[in-house]
Amino acid sequence: MLAFSGFPSGRGTVQLDIVVDRIAPLRRIAKKNGWSLSAPKQGFHIQGSDKVGAVSRHYQKLAKQGIGVTAADAVSAGKGRYGMILWVKAKDFDRAAKAGFRSTPTRYGPKVRSSR
Repeated sequence: MLAFSGFPSGRGTVQLDIVVDRIAPLRRIAKKNGWSLSAPKQGFHIQGSDKVGAVSRHYQKLAKQGIGVTAADAVSAGKGRYGMILWVKAKDFDRAAKAGFRSTPTRYGPKVRSSR
């Protein structure tokens, strides 16, 4: 697992956006636990030096191409580094990948809904 983001999605349920580099192990775990999975999404897993404006430069690159950000989460990784997961609409993914990102396009794990 590279990253995840979670939040309530209704009474007694949560949505977990799980970022993985291999989807098969996640599917096995989900089946074992009775989780309902959505179709995989694509996004970007970004890492870099943690400095003022580090995240905003990615937004600026996308804005110049007329691409909006659907969602993003960023955290300090310590030792002057940061990590970020960023999603754009599927129709914009290829253009976003060509917008000069030094990140790796990553197949994003399904959204997990569980009442457990």
